[in-house]
This record gives sequence, structure tokens and C-alpha cells, in this order.
Amino acid sequence: MSIPKRMGDLMVEMSVLSQAMLDQALEAQRKTGGKLGSLIVSMGFLDEEKLLEFLASQVGVRFVRIPPGEAIPPEVLAKVPEKLAREHNLVPLSLAEGKEGGTLTVAVADPLNVLVIDDLKMMTGLQVTTVLASEREILDAVNRHYKQETAQEALDSILTASGSSAEDAAGVQTVDSEAEAKAAGDDIISLERSGEGSPVIQMANLLIHSAIRARASDIHIEPGAKELKVRFRIDGVLNEQPSPPKRFQNALASRVKIMANLDISEKRLPQDGRIKIKVNSKEYALRVSVLPVVHGEKIVMRINDASALQVDLNKLGFEPEARAIFDKCIRAPYGINLITGPTGSGKSTTLYSGLSMLNEPGVNISTIEDPVEFQLAGINQVQVNPEIGLTFAAGLRSFLRQDPDVIMVGEIRDLETIQIAINAALTGHLVFSTLHTNDAPGAITRMGMMGMEPFLMASSLLMVVAQRLVRGICKDCRETYDVDADWLVKLGIAKHQLQVSDGGKVALARGKGCEACVGTGYRGRVGLYEVLEVTDPIRALIMERASIAAIKEQARKQGMLNLRGCAVRKLLGGATTVEEMIRVTASE
Repeated sequence: MSIPKRMGDLMVEMSVLSQAMLDQALEAQRKTGGKLGSLIVSMGFLDEEKLLEFLASQVGVRFVRIPPGEAIPPEVLAKVPEKLAREHNLVPLSLAEGKEGGTLTVAVADPLNVLVIDDLKMMTGLQVTTVLASEREILDAVNRHYKQETAQEALDSILTASGSSAEDAAGVQTVDSEAEAKAAGDDIISLERSGEGSPVIQMANLLIHSAIRARASDIHIEPGAKELKVRFRIDGVLNEQPSPPKRFQNALASRVKIMANLDISEKRLPQDGRIKIKVNSKEYALRVSVLPVVHGEKIVMRINDASALQVDLNKLGFEPEARAIFDKCIRAPYGINLITGPTGSGKSTTLYSGLSMLNEPGVNISTIEDPVEFQLAGINQVQVNPEIGLTFAAGLRSFLRQDPDVIMVGEIRDLETIQIAINAALTGHLVFSTLHTNDAPGAITRMGMMGMEPFLMASSLLMVVAQRLVRGICKDCRETYDVDADWLVKLGIAKHQLQVSDGGKVALARGKGCEACVGTGYRGRVGLYEVLEVTDPIRALIMERASIAAIKEQARKQGMLNLRGCAVRKLLGGATTVEEMIRVTASE
């Protein structure tokens, strides 16, 4: 949702928005490069409907809602090609007959894009009337009404077109030209023309396109003895997908390597690369890992969508008391803040959110990452490159000569890195980093096992955040139901948290399963955060080399909510389900 800055000033003049709110939104836009309208909504200053109603009134068009059950006649849809509808966020709604051929009413997300309206007039020979609608409702309408091939249908079409040629039997040649192989690593590859090229090129494009459409975070291509398996990780869980025949295995691996600018002749060693692609005018970065396994090369592609990065801490799901500690510690003048959790638990998002809050003209922020997942304006980001000696430790040493205020180290992997990080914290710098531990108190034990002296840890540590992600309930098919309180108590939930008498009922929520969530009942994810503030009593325990149990007990006394406790709150608040609480926090 894009609005001109002048429109923002007008909103202030008409008391729709305060000047302070507009300034905050503009500052967030400067840091993240997001759309001003979307930021105003995501920061909670206005709800989307009120913002759109205001914009519609100012540009002289109607604001409309597009209900999920509203059917658009096929003859109306036929007036606007699907590609145009997707590229420009618009959908035709109705056609009124008239003397000059009639008037086509089109819902648009950007009413100021007069060029596309002129194109529609020339293309259809009709008068075109625009109405304003939300981007989400327009996209939902486009997805519902324009026929989309399923991944299986598209794959079948590719295989039918390719036949059973000698090219297939030989493994399929995927390098169309030396120029493509040379340029693929640096250029943005467009998937708009995914129906063109050899069958393998089409398959690779189809896999990536299908994964993005399914909101997948990772694509797994796994060779077996007799089959090739494809799985997408959606909302943290792997789901099997339609897979190409085994005979395409080597060719598909070669195609992905070409796209990632990797050595297609090397099949014995692991390789890592990156792919930049464009889908529906939107850019994505894919991190590619190729690993030789028994039956071929296993490929995993991590999909990064910069526009989907949520850097607003209000949207991450911190409990109020945890958020207060987080805000205090990230604004400390010096010290170390650690984020812990397994791969894919949202650590990078939390780090970027914290850095975005500190990203001001008077603050010098430097990061060293492996890889740089998202690029943030105003922040100096360095990519690790061990082949030339640019490790986390080497980058961190160089940062100290760059007059930094805030330093972020993507991951603490060895004693040298943590020693330099602590030295930086003790010499007046604010340091952020990550560790792989199961909970917040475990990070202290882990640092000790790496060889850090207790007095250095006690002097430098400010806060440790352990986090996980649980699947959120689909909003389109959400329903409530009652369960016995006694059953929840048996699961380990304290009676005082349920706030009901013995034998009472507790209202929970779940998803029935619908088209939007592909029948799973889940859509999106919710964060769980265990925030340990390193207070004086905790520092004393660190100096005594106390056990992790003693540190946990002190953390509990000072009010720390562990991951299971946070999951219980999300469950009782209707954000997730019992099954997700158990799946993600079973060890708590």
C-alpha cells in the first residue's frame, strides 16, 4: 500500500494522523524502505479500512470491499489478462453496457497509477472506472478467479511437452549458453517467463514459483534410490510436493547450480551459493546449499523475501514484561545481548528488529553475517568469506577500528569470536549476537563450556533471549471450542493460568481447514520469547559457576516466563493450538 508523502501531510492536517505518528512512520520507511501506507497500518496508527477510505475520498474514487464469496463473471475477467492483474494489483469487478461499448469497473490498490488505466482503456476499448480496494483482497480475488495450474498439473504439462526424448535419457542439457552460466550468479533471474526454455529450466522455475506461492521458507530436493522427493517447509513444517521423475535428478541439480553460479562439474563436495529472482515484479533472494548424499546431490534453497521482513517489534509477539526488558537492554550504552534458538526460529528477524530501533543518523551500526539475509538502509553489513580469511572474528576485529556504536555478529561459533565480542562490550560498544542453545539460561553455560571466564561474562552480559516459532491459526477458518480445564492441567498448565473452577471449561481456538491454509488450519507463525535479564543475582551465580538449574530458579524468581509459559499464554489467547504448544515446547 503506497501513499505519497504529501498525502501523509494531508492526513495530519485533517487530524486523521498525528504529526508524531507520521514522523515515526517516515522514520521507519527511511530505515526499511517499506511502503508508507503499509507501515502506518502495521505500526497500529490506523486500521487498513480507515486508511483506504481516507485515500479514496482524497483521490475521488470509491472504496470497496471484495468479500471472499463474491463471484466475478467470466466475461468480466476475460477483459483483463491475469499477468496484468498480478503485476499491477488490480482485478475487474463488473461490466456495465453503454453506448460506447460499456464501462469496466476495476478494483486497484494504487489509484494514482494512471498509465495502467490508460493501457486498459486501449486494450479493452471500454471506459474504465477505478475503485480502491486492499492489496490483500485484490490478490485473493485474483487467486480465486483466474485459473491457476496446480503444481502437479504444471509438472504434468512440462513432462507431456518434453515427451520421452533422448535428451531426457541423457540427463537433459540445462546450460542454454555459456553466457547464461556466467551471468546467472550476478543477475536477477526473472521467472515471469517460466513456461519457456527446456523442460528442466521450466521445472526449476516451477519449483521456486510454487514454493513462493505456498509461502514456503525452504525448498528441499532430495534424491532417493528410486525417486526424487520435493518438500516445502511451510510455517515451520515440511510438506511433500509433486516431484519430477528420477531421471531429471542430475539435470535439475545442474540447473540450480547454474542459477546459483556454482561449479556444475563438482559433485563430491558441498557447495553454497545464492540466487536472485523476480516473481510478479517482486525480488527474492534464495540461499542455496548443495550436499552430496548416497543417491545424488541434495539441494536446499532458503527463500528470503525482503519485503516480508517484519521489523516492527510490536508485531513480533513479545509478552509485555519481556518487551520491557528487551527495550531496556537494547538501548543500554554497552554490553552484549544474545539471541538463542535453533535454525529457523526467527533469530535474524529479532536481531534486525532491534537494530532497526537503534538505526538513527547519530548511530554507527556494523554487522557481520553469514549470509546477509536482508539489507537494511543505513547499516554497514559485511558478508563472511572464510575462503579469503574474512571470518566472524576477523570482521569483528576490523569493526573495532571503524568507530562503531553498535555491532552485530551473526553467530558466535568459537572462543576467539566471543572473546573479541566481550572485549568490544567492555570497551563501550553495544554488541548483538546469536548462539545455538535450547533456552536462555543455557547460553550462559554454553559460553562457559567454550572457555569464557565467569567474571568476563558477568561483566558484559545484559540479556539472553531464547525463542521459537509456533504455527498460528488460520484467520479464515478459525473456530472456538471448549475443553475441560482438568485436561489442560494434566498437560502441565497451572490452574491459576486457566482462571476457572474445578470441572470448568476453557475456550480454545483451532482452524477447521480451508483453501487459504491448504486444509491445515494454520497460516503464519507466532513468536515465543523467553527473556532472561542478567541482573545482579544472576551475575553472582555466574561468578560462582552455578548450575543451570540454579540460574533457572533465580530467573523464575525474578519473573522470567519460559518458552512453555509463553506458549500457554498464546494458547489461551487463541493464537495457536494445543498440538503446536506440545510440538514446539515438549522439552520444557
